[in-house]
Amino acid sequence: MILVSNDDGIDAAGIKALSEALASLDRVIVVAPDRERSAASHALTLHHPLRYTEVGPGRFMVDGTPTDCVHLAVNGLLDERPQLLVSGINRGGNLGDDITYSGTVAAAMEGTLLKVPSIAISLDGFERFDYQDAAHFAVRIARKVIQRGLPPDHLLNVNVPERHNGVPRGVMITRQGKRFYGEPVVEKLDPRGRKYYWIGAEGDQHPQPEKGTDLWAVQNGYISVTPLWLDLTGQELLGELESWEL
Repeated sequence: MILVSNDDGIDAAGIKALSEALASLDRVIVVAPDRERSAASHALTLHHPLRYTEVGPGRFMVDGTPTDCVHLAVNGLLDERPQLLVSGINRGGNLGDDITYSGTVAAAMEGTLLKVPSIAISLDGFERFDYQDAAHFAVRIARKVIQRGLPPDHLLNVNVPERHNGVPRGVMITRQGKRFYGEPVVEKLDPRGRKYYWIGAEGDQHPQPEKGTDLWAVQNGYISVTPLWLDLTGQELLGELESWEL
């Protein structure tokens, strides 16, 4: 059985395309937020109860975050342990530093913490959203992960370029890039003259991101597959901190 979740909500076109495509591999169960939860990161609801509603055969919506959905599914809702979790297909890329905010990636992180091999998949772009290429590749990489598995504490972050001139040029194994943020907060005035702010203005990537990164791959028409590791230890600082004699 394959568990599918997302952060765009259970009615999003991306999760529909993903679940239909993965059904060719195994039984698919969808457990997703009842509404959009983009940029929820790895938030877990602790201070009020969660409720779910079965909205169709094998489809459950939860009044919580993407992390809630995966946690509840694996530890409560499902009648068996999934062999794979796939989160997406997100409407928009999750590249570079943006993965720290991403609810799509966080759902895959939660699956990894629960020892379920996990993939996050996103479709980059802001205009047309044709999920065909991303859904097709999701089946390819899901089949490989089912066959080969993933090391403990590792997950895969996949970004598919928006189709402009034909299919993607190929697949690149990449590292996480860096995104430049110019104006992360937009200040405006309401009709009564009071200031208010929008957080979430799109950051601009460097005009020429470093080759080998997820940003470079997608910008140049390649599907990016980035292995992520949950261990956040700053290895380079360990020895330095020892010398502080704290």
